[in-house]
Amino acid sequence: MVQYNFKSICVVPTSKDFIDIVLSKTQRKTPTVVHKHYKISRIRQFYMRKVRYTQQNFDEKLSQILVDFPKIDDIHPFYSDLINILYDKDHYKIALGQLNKAKQLINNIGKEYLKLLKFSDSLYRCKQLKKAALGRMATLMRGQKEGLEYLESVRQHMSRLPNIDPNQPSILISGFPNVGKSSFMNRITRADVEVQPYAFTTKSLYVGHTDHNYLKWQVIDTPGILDKPLEQRNTIEMQAITALAHIKAIVLYFLDVSETCGYSLQDQVALYANIQPLFINKPIMIIANKVDIKGLDELSEENRLLLDKTFYSQDVPFKTMSALTHQGVIDVKNEACDRLLAFRVEHKSKSKKMELIANRLRMAIPIKTDIGAKRLPFIPPGAMERLISKLDSKAKAKTLREESLSKYHDGVRYDEQRMNIDEEIPITKKTERDIEMEMGDDYVLDLKKHYDLANIDHVYDILPEILNGKNVADFVDMDIFKKLEELEREEEIKIETGFYETTLSDSDQNPPEIKTLAKKIRLKKQLRIIETRLKKSSNKPRLPRNIKGKSGDRTPKNLMKHMNELGAHHLRTHDFKNLKKNAIVKRYASNASLNSCDGSINIQNKSLIKRARVDPITGLVKSSTTTPRNLMGIQNMQMKTKLDRMAQKSLSPFIMDGRVGESDRHVYDLKPKHLFCGKRKMGKTNKR
Repeated sequence: MVQYNFKSICVVPTSKDFIDIVLSKTQRKTPTVVHKHYKISRIRQFYMRKVRYTQQNFDEKLSQILVDFPKIDDIHPFYSDLINILYDKDHYKIALGQLNKAKQLINNIGKEYLKLLKFSDSLYRCKQLKKAALGRMATLMRGQKEGLEYLESVRQHMSRLPNIDPNQPSILISGFPNVGKSSFMNRITRADVEVQPYAFTTKSLYVGHTDHNYLKWQVIDTPGILDKPLEQRNTIEMQAITALAHIKAIVLYFLDVSETCGYSLQDQVALYANIQPLFINKPIMIIANKVDIKGLDELSEENRLLLDKTFYSQDVPFKTMSALTHQGVIDVKNEACDRLLAFRVEHKSKSKKMELIANRLRMAIPIKTDIGAKRLPFIPPGAMERLISKLDSKAKAKTLREESLSKYHDGVRYDEQRMNIDEEIPITKKTERDIEMEMGDDYVLDLKKHYDLANIDHVYDILPEILNGKNVADFVDMDIFKKLEELEREEEIKIETGFYETTLSDSDQNPPEIKTLAKKIRLKKQLRIIETRLKKSSNKPRLPRNIKGKSGDRTPKNLMKHMNELGAHHLRTHDFKNLKKNAIVKRYASNASLNSCDGSINIQNKSLIKRARVDPITGLVKSSTTTPRNLMGIQNMQMKTKLDRMAQKSLSPFIMDGRVGESDRHVYDLKPKHLFCGKRKMGKTNKR
């Protein structure tokens, strides 16, 4: 029997959500396409896989719920009775039993329909059997609607229960309502239990933790209990009764001696007598609370006799306190923890387990020998030699240091006998611990007094690490003074030789000839930059064709008008149209004579015709630039047409199929069913 963590139970979905989750997962995790021309064995395997996967999903989900929920017979009796009080043991077992039976029936349905699918002879029959199997499983889960809802409500309530460990050392607080139980718990723990001036503020068990003697103690606050028969108690009171009956703890029974809780002292004592059988084999303490309102010396004679007869005569520990003023709270806590610890040790020592362990223990008592003899430590000879040599070297170093220091003490010399190396040096040395024990509270640890520096006055100097926002270690140079002296010496030599006096005036530094030459150089540099930019083809300024000048559009008519104004009256309009069509002829026919009779152009210089190459395919005169890449190596127009047809034919499979390559997959179904089934959440689903 171990402690159970109710917060780890998985969420129980409703029957509808249960079916949607399983069927949607089956649709997503199994193949979705089958054709009638497949082999019958392949069709059977397709539908058998659907049925088997659905059966396994139902089985896994139901098994997880059955495993997570605690079994009443396998957990601690405290948890068992608590579940019985809060949720009714019979209903709890029936709900889990129904789920277990549903799981068995779903497994049987899956096995039955797998056998039928194994011998089916057509696609239609396989499909119908699969449909029937999944439908029967879903119908079974719809019948578990009420059981699943009940288990989900139980799970939510269990997750809010306090985490109580029945085997941990615990302090159990009990008593009538409104007697100060929750206030005491808030004082000794960090638990923030609600405290109100009316009864039954605490309606369930609350847990807090405190420390005492390096141990962790569990403090349990129980709801108030009224003095009435057990069968008449409600659920709130039964939680306290369950905790008192099953948890091994020290019980603090609270009494309100001021009777401001609404119940008389006689009723509170009667309740103690009523529930006293629950305190068997448990230590108990009686706590008289609210003594700040009314002390024990202010009680009536009747109440004093009642307390003496009930508690003092039975040797029951009795303590007084006030949770409001903190009077006696820590004393009650410490005494309760000490009593419980002593009780647990005594109980374990009397158990059978202790007897088994005690039989295996054996204590050996040494016998005293050589009484009064001194036991000196043994030091190996090699270690002793090393120790003597080390002491000799320290003595020599000390002697040399004292001799060097004696020179600076105004001629005062130390005694030669004290400086003798052969003098016996005490081995023992006073440690810092010895100094601390001598000085007591006045001792201050000083680690700098052992620094070995050339100048003793520098021992307690503070070394700055950061100065003016910079790390001092980056600027440390051991030869800085030597370098400074060298720099000062160089500066003095320069000053003596008059190095800083032979400076030119402003007129000598910038004569007029130099200024003029510099201006020309800058202008030449700018012109070179502009020429370089103009040479680049991408940066040449270009005028768009649709630009309009001062005389209108650039048409042959306007050009002829402009040429007539200049004196060329023999040109006609169609001459300029031909020039526009073939601009290359215009460029290379600068020496040509234009015939005004027939309007044709006779080019006299044949060398210009060679320079203005004629395209063998188009028959037009083209410029001296390179041949386009798509026309390289083509002899005539027929060859170009044939090559275009071959290129288009080679690309036709890719154009028709519409794929970039083998990795490009075509999605035939734009809305697959497995992405559009089941419960949808808020938001758009256009991109699914």
